[in-house]
Amino acid sequence: MKNLLNRRTIRKYADKEVSAQLLNRLMNEAARTQTMGNLQLYSVVVTRSQAMKERLAPAHFNQPMVTQAPVVLTICADFNRTSQWARCRKAQPGYGNFLSFQNAAIDALLYTQTLCNLMDEEGLGYCYLGTTVYMPQMIIDTLQLPQLVMPVATLTVGWPAEEPALSDRLPLQSFVHEETYKDYTPQDIDTYYTPKEQLDENRHFVEINHKETLAQIFTDIRYTKKDNEAMSATLLQTLRNQGFID
Repeated sequence: MKNLLNRRTIRKYADKEVSAQLLNRLMNEAARTQTMGNLQLYSVVVTRSQAMKERLAPAHFNQPMVTQAPVVLTICADFNRTSQWARCRKAQPGYGNFLSFQNAAIDALLYTQTLCNLMDEEGLGYCYLGTTVYMPQMIIDTLQLPQLVMPVATLTVGWPAEEPALSDRLPLQSFVHEETYKDYTPQDIDTYYTPKEQLDENRHFVEINHKETLAQIFTDIRYTKKDNEAMSATLLQTLRNQGFID
């Protein structure tokens, strides 16, 4: 098994097909992952055509790998299939609520991570697109997702054409709490974050953006309060449109 300590996000792909046989095998194996009530509350939309990738790209801020990757996978929280099954079997489903979305989203993300691990083992490269939840309605319209189906993750997939440097990670003691949660003191923050802040690439990032600290990059540029609130409103409205919120 490939060591996860060497896992890299791949954004550049070789001009080489990812066969349907291989991808289907991995997606089938990934279905052995944990799932609530053994219901498998997820669906995967596989996009291979260039035209469809170009239609999806604006929902992901036109990141180049969306149109350049051989395959784009959109993983959805799906209570539609289970609800259809219930109605076809003389049962009355009651899954148009936020708890059901939460359960389906957890199922979908567990499936996504298991699939990523399996792709790592095969030598495939992939990039997880966090943009999926920023403009979900565009994805819903493009992929013709019915009510009770909500996109929660997107993977661009292909054979790697790069070997980028490993990204930094916080140390284990920064996120593991024994018995109860121990809140962080300023001294803890210094211990855990100073090595990250002192990396050359992060110091350069702060400099070119004319900021004082790395934290300001995240609060003032990358994930601002204004953007978070606007996209939260969009996400809530989309959940209403998809029938997960009244």
